[in-house]
Amino acid sequence: MELESLGAYLKSRRDRVTPAKVGLRTYGTARRVPGLRREELAQLAGVSAGYYTRLEQGQAGTASQQVLDALAGVLQLDQAETAHLHNLARKPTTSRLVRPRPERPHPRVLALLASLGETTPALVLGRRGDVLAWNRTGHALVAEHVDFDAPHDLARRPSIPRMFFLNSLTRDLHRNWDELARAHVAYLRLTAGRYPTDARLAELIGELSMHSGHFAKLWAKGDVADCTVGTMRLQHPTVGGIEVDYQVWLQPESPDHRLEVYTPKDTASADALRLLSNHVADQREQVALFGSSAL
Repeated sequence: MELESLGAYLKSRRDRVTPAKVGLRTYGTARRVPGLRREELAQLAGVSAGYYTRLEQGQAGTASQQVLDALAGVLQLDQAETAHLHNLARKPTTSRLVRPRPERPHPRVLALLASLGETTPALVLGRRGDVLAWNRTGHALVAEHVDFDAPHDLARRPSIPRMFFLNSLTRDLHRNWDELARAHVAYLRLTAGRYPTDARLAELIGELSMHSGHFAKLWAKGDVADCTVGTMRLQHPTVGGIEVDYQVWLQPESPDHRLEVYTPKDTASADALRLLSNHVADQREQVALFGSSAL
């Protein structure tokens, strides 16, 4: 499947901008489109209506940075949305999907993960949301139903988007699932613009669109975001209610790999995280003493 075209994205953003948002008067006349007409957007951006129409239909070739920035301004795109627009404009018109090599976390990212110890939950995510590594408390916080060693096995490597939309246990874990679902989809779209020929990414989006109506509905909205901070409100099966803030750290050598760190949002959540960390430590001690049969 084609991940997204420049024209499709322009149309989806044009549909959400009403004339009132850009100061156009409609004099109460009936309109056949939900947002701006092509002619209106072209005029406000300072390009001809014919050129914009060809651009939206994929027949105009490469758009200049000045034209794209003008369109982004009229469409009121934020920084991430504007970056996505430019990424789509750079996409070759005859691009062919290729299967990239499996991702492996950079040693510096793993060193940073190890430096956090086991009291601060954290995990390393690849460009498609695959878990490349996690510490034991991070694993226990977000996916204790998954084998801890699964990230090391390419055939079993956990996918956060797959778990989020296709696994009922993951959905039950998140009390603010709807909010986080929108963030996951918006970030996947941003990634799709960066890597339009990634066959693994196309397969993931196709799989989720086919098997999750919620994903398909959110994907159709066309939203884009670079999700680097936020809050997870959990109903954890081991420690109960807990709220954590997540923040993402990037390494220059591997910008696709995100170290996601979780910190407690309040005193009760800090206590719950300590309980979880102690629970993980107790489990490891039991395994060391009696083997895996003790669990």
